[in-house]
Amino acid sequence: MAKPAGAMCNLACEYCYYLDKQKLYHSPGRSSDMFMSDDLLEMFVRSYIEAQPADSVLFTWHGGEPLLRGLGFYERAIALQQKYAGGRQVDNCIQTNGTLLTDEWCRFFRDNNFLVGVSIDGPREVHDAYRRLRGGGPTFDGVMRGIEKLDRNGVEWNAMAVVNDINVRRPLELYHFFRDTLGCQFLQFAPIVERTGADGLCSPLDADGNLTPYSVHPELWGEFLCTVFDEWWRLDDVGRVFVQLFDATLANWAGVQPGICTLAETCGHALVMEHNGDVYSCDHFVYPAHFLGNLRERPLIAMSLDPRQTAFGATKRDALPHMCRQCEWLRLCHGECPKNRIARTPDGERGLNYLCAGYRRFFAHTAPYFKMLLEEINEK
Repeated sequence: MAKPAGAMCNLACEYCYYLDKQKLYHSPGRSSDMFMSDDLLEMFVRSYIEAQPADSVLFTWHGGEPLLRGLGFYERAIALQQKYAGGRQVDNCIQTNGTLLTDEWCRFFRDNNFLVGVSIDGPREVHDAYRRLRGGGPTFDGVMRGIEKLDRNGVEWNAMAVVNDINVRRPLELYHFFRDTLGCQFLQFAPIVERTGADGLCSPLDADGNLTPYSVHPELWGEFLCTVFDEWWRLDDVGRVFVQLFDATLANWAGVQPGICTLAETCGHALVMEHNGDVYSCDHFVYPAHFLGNLRERPLIAMSLDPRQTAFGATKRDALPHMCRQCEWLRLCHGECPKNRIARTPDGERGLNYLCAGYRRFFAHTAPYFKMLLEEINEK
């Protein structure tokens, strides 16, 4: 995951874990400090393609708000990908808040087969609760205008909703907003779990910290997932509307690699590169303890194979509490994301996923349905 504009963003979402990273790099009054340079872009494109073992390569552009880097930057990226592809299939996806989209941007995305992820938390009331402009103004209308431009220009896009303490209580409203109002077929629901300490947001490694008020409650997260799943099933949306967590759960039932790292047995394959070439173990672990090096000084392949990174990925499996190792749903969740392992088991052991109760409820509730889907797949 590359961050062409670092932590720079035209929004100031209250729950954003990444705006906090500006203090690592940003010089006050110098926004250009957070922009990836053209020479680093070329170094990254070449190194990233060379490091891929497969015949296809996927570039992921993230932020902050990656559109702040400007259209010309991505035009250069496409030219460099073509230069270094060496016969490989190269694809791109980009995550945006949608407010800066123009017809020019959308034509570029369409013509170059970008998959665009749009961050939108639901209808106006719930979206604007936390996703605000830097001056405090609402953003819903701006996002909707961006989505209209994507649709008008024939751009493939999907929606990512951060599930928080407000919209977690409105699962049916959210599902029908995405399904019916937006006509969106690909949905990602990302639960927010963050803690704060004396110096701002806590690292996942910090033992202490206060849960933020916008974090989702475990039991409500489970109820949210079950309610959305029941509606998805009732409406016969299987194979029509694709909810990322449902797809990944089915993959684990089938014994194949899930499409998201949070439900995989190990992790460590989703490194993140900052605007200046600094590489960290994961987007959620951009802290000094997980710094792997800088692209100007060390090849990407060396950082990805670094023993520290290998250990980081294996720890997801190896550091599970005893309770998790004995759980009937282990093969479905694998302890979920390490960043959320901030709770204790009933016997006091550290490392339990904060959302455990919600996932257990979801897996138990949906097990008969996923078994049915698995039987249908095996019969084909």
